[in-house]
Amino acid sequence: MDAVARIALWASLFVGTHLVISSHLVRPRLIAALGRQPYNGLYSLIALATFMPLLLVFGHHKHAGTMLWNLRAVEPVRWLTWILMFAAFIFLVAGLINPNPGALGARLRGQVRGILKVTRHPTFVAIALFAVAHLLMNGWLGDVIFFGSFALLAILGGFHQDRRKLREIGEPYRELMAQTSFFPGTALVRGRQRWSADDVPWAAIASGVALTIVVLILHPRLFGGYPLG
Repeated sequence: MDAVARIALWASLFVGTHLVISSHLVRPRLIAALGRQPYNGLYSLIALATFMPLLLVFGHHKHAGTMLWNLRAVEPVRWLTWILMFAAFIFLVAGLINPNPGALGARLRGQVRGILKVTRHPTFVAIALFAVAHLLMNGWLGDVIFFGSFALLAILGGFHQDRRKLREIGEPYRELMAQTSFFPGTALVRGRQRWSADDVPWAAIASGVALTIVVLILHPRLFGGYPLG
């Protein structure tokens, strides 16, 4: 099995096991058989057991396969890449501060504020932006499969979680979906939400600036070559 095929195998296992184990067909049965906490532990264990081999295989076979595109020398694309990473850090930190309330099993009414007015899945959006930023700088087939798996997991994971929460929570989550959007900014553009000064995630923006600076400094030292390369 060549390097690209190995990356594709582990990427498929990484994405597939996430979606299958959390599906409405498998998840309730595992929780009924094991209990909620053991199920969470099993989910984390399987995620780690597929992610680590994927990471190791990619680490040993970075830039494997045919080059599909090469945008590294295109200055506007490099700027776009860093803008996307800056945004990813903001969404990630803002999602930790103000997560999707449905993901926590919390009461949903009155919970739409801050980053949730932009997207109800800030963490998934952060992962997708991270993936797209790295795809721009890494056009080799193996890299596209590796980073593309994160984009795929983020997009499918968000829609998958919405469907599951609709079944589990019902009408309150349906109301949350009606008031918010998965794609960033859609609810604001369509008038379902109004942005105010109180919604600005200043802590997340400050963290995004700090993390971007740290990555700019450390990325070439840790991974070599171009930043994000």
